[in-house]
Amino acid sequence: MPQKVVLAYSGGLDTSVIAKWLSVVRGLEVVTFTADLGQGEEIEPARAKARAMGIPDAHIFIEDLREEFVRDFVFPMMRANARYEGDYLLGTSIARPLISKRLVAIAHETGADFIAHGATGKGNDQVRFELSAYALDPDIKVIAPWREWDLTSRTALIAWAEAHQIDVPRDKRGDSPFSTDANLLHTSSEGKVLEDPWEETPDYVYSRTVDPEDAPDQPEYITLDFAKGDGVALNGEAMSPATLLAALNDLGRKHGIGRLDLVENRFVGMKSRGMYETPGGEIYARAHRGIEQITLDRGAAHLKDELMPRYAELIYNGFWFSPEREMLQAAIDHSQDKVTGTVRLKLYKGLASVVGRRSPYSLYSEAHVTFEDDAGAYDQKDAEGFIKLNGLRLRLLSRRNRDA
Repeated sequence: MPQKVVLAYSGGLDTSVIAKWLSVVRGLEVVTFTADLGQGEEIEPARAKARAMGIPDAHIFIEDLREEFVRDFVFPMMRANARYEGDYLLGTSIARPLISKRLVAIAHETGADFIAHGATGKGNDQVRFELSAYALDPDIKVIAPWREWDLTSRTALIAWAEAHQIDVPRDKRGDSPFSTDANLLHTSSEGKVLEDPWEETPDYVYSRTVDPEDAPDQPEYITLDFAKGDGVALNGEAMSPATLLAALNDLGRKHGIGRLDLVENRFVGMKSRGMYETPGGEIYARAHRGIEQITLDRGAAHLKDELMPRYAELIYNGFWFSPEREMLQAAIDHSQDKVTGTVRLKLYKGLASVVGRRSPYSLYSEAHVTFEDDAGAYDQKDAEGFIKLNGLRLRLLSRRNRDA
């Protein structure tokens, strides 16, 4: 009996070649796993493509993971306000641990010895897939064909596909102008026309948002309700996590929100330029910070901001299942106990602006901040001693330096 491998399978040309290569060259029995993460494409054709390569139905797994993806991965990350290098909302990074989780689970279910993925040896995804897999099963074996085979060009890949009766769509025969990855949180594009960081991203690269210049000339106001740090309703209508994010995506698309042109530092050491569209995620992230503004104590809020870069880097680098990420998550989740209330946002030509927030747990006190008579809520004379105590070390330094 040949050994089995579970392949993360999109149904595209690359993973179809990988599936056949694993069978022909490595002599393995192939099990395919296709995840619906809300990428916006019909995934059921992956079943027909797997069947066409002789893979039996019992070895073809197609799963709708949209709710689990948003509930158990995107929302926890959003509680941290995570942005890698200050900008990137980690749309690709956060999907990889869930795919790895299912790859390992299916390997256990089917008695497979290996898992396999189609990530290249230059990128971050190979690290994310494999670190997640090893964290879940220390004995799992991983096959990464792009690090092993000699199909180092598009021409060679297509020639190998044709030699093994794999259908090559007409639009795959030339070099793709860029590569994309998509899920319910975002779409990323990189390579080819995007490789020169001086050149502006061509309009045809954008697939998920209208040009902000062409967005409606009238702003749209919406409300988002939060309960313990998670979004629960849009415009007063309760929604599941995936349904909420999908609805925000539609709003973000309409108003051209969530475009990001970024040169980032890959974990493997090189810089890369990518174009990201995260329409619903950008709206959601702005709203979450808005509700935290009135519900989090200053000390907790500032500590969260200090922890965020480390948390975001862990996700970007593939350490979702690490103890340090889980420790940070526990602290972040503890901070969200009173992050409940409603945020009002203005959507207009590429921007999602917080224009109102309210909460039953608000720490905002109009009595203390008013410029009118505060009726004794705050004694301004207290500020003198506060300033003198904080200024003591500065005055001592100044005297020493003056007299030196």
